[in-house]
Amino acid sequence: MPLISGNEFIWGSRTYSMGIINVTPDSFSNDGILNNIKKIQSKAKLFQSLGSDIIDVGGESTRPPNIYRNFTPVDENEEIKRVLPAIKAIKDVVSIPISIDTYKASVAEKALSAGATIVNNVWSIKNDDKMNAVLSEQKPVIILMHNKKNSEYINLIDEIYDSLNHMVENTLKLGIDSDKIIIDPGIGFGKTTNDNLIILRHLEKFKEIGHPILIGPSRKSTIGNVLNLPVNDRLEGTAASLAISISKGADIIRIHDVKEMNRVAKMSDAIIRGWKNE
Repeated sequence: MPLISGNEFIWGSRTYSMGIINVTPDSFSNDGILNNIKKIQSKAKLFQSLGSDIIDVGGESTRPPNIYRNFTPVDENEEIKRVLPAIKAIKDVVSIPISIDTYKASVAEKALSAGATIVNNVWSIKNDDKMNAVLSEQKPVIILMHNKKNSEYINLIDEIYDSLNHMVENTLKLGIDSDKIIIDPGIGFGKTTNDNLIILRHLEKFKEIGHPILIGPSRKSTIGNVLNLPVNDRLEGTAASLAISISKGADIIRIHDVKEMNRVAKMSDAIIRGWKNE
């Protein structure tokens, strides 16, 4: 079983959770913290105390700019300026692994040097020789997420499956060990609301690829569209999405509402995997 930053992850034993800390002014979920180290450290410590297993740090909103307003892409220097102090500060106060949420090679490289041990790249390893070089040299844990620039599919599940499988093969060619690969079908990225619902309905299909599955529906527009609710009122929709995902084989949940969703995961695990009254 893999060790990440000295922490053991036994896939299948329980659901692990990744708490989101956005060091941005324009996070779609309205939870961004920018340039406030004390707040960042406080949130990281809180997340760990509430049971987070990983903290995911992002310095640029990855929401599609054609769908959401008030979003400005940032260059790599600005992103580095945001995430490096945050990663160093978080590393000082928690013992759980830190993930860097970026698709830029230079950001990933500096984040790994600062203490991150996981790269969560919404564009995975597609057509980016610089990122591939960083991954090949540093050999971090990598989250391979399915993404595309449109939402046109002939067979949604098969196409995502084939894409993820191909990405796994290419990642192995970079010299990254198989047990350092996590896959993510990419809820909300290059998919319609109905596509996202179909993915959640058929999530068990991706278990056949043979790697842990991360799922991230937290507060996303699919929930807002189904329930007709704003981004800060999607707790129940997120909970339902995660409970179903866990029943379908999700290994890691990426979440904003750490206390509530870890309770959802614990209850789901008790039903699905069995409960020990200890």
